[in-house]
Amino acid sequence: MVASGEEEQSDPGLPAGERVMAHARGKARDVVARAGVPDGGAVLAADTEVVLDGRALGKPADATEARAMLQALSGRAHQVMTGVVLVTAVGRQEVLETAEVRFRPISPGVMDWYIARGEWHGRAGAYAIQGAGAALVEGITGDPACVIGLPVAAVAQMLATEGLFPPG
Repeated sequence: MVASGEEEQSDPGLPAGERVMAHARGKARDVVARAGVPDGGAVLAADTEVVLDGRALGKPADATEARAMLQALSGRAHQVMTGVVLVTAVGRQEVLETAEVRFRPISPGVMDWYIARGEWHGRAGAYAIQGAGAALVEGITGDPACVIGLPVAAVAQMLATEGLFPPG
């Protein structure tokens, strides 16, 4: 496995879906440039963004920013977009998946508890549903794997199209 060193930077004026795809493309491009595409394999890159009222929230810089993001999400629905790029020796496939997440109203005590856990570090929208952040979520419409950061069913379909899945 080769991790991308690509900075998640793109034009902040781009619509959220285009930004997510630009980040995923950049990560794939970085890995391909440094390591190439493995024989009989692929390079898979993904990026996830939390979008509230059409605005991408990004990753919080500190606990104060994390608290502000979570307060904005409290009791509301928002979108989570994950862009995936698959590069093989013969081409490239892309997919953008979107799910809607509804947060419970977050009480001050729960907010303090979650911020103190530090799980918000490096997380789009300051939460992770695969961890303690699940306590903040009331419901999800769409693929929960999209919210976690890798829409597995979509990736499996992309790999199958390339003849890389299921394993033979």
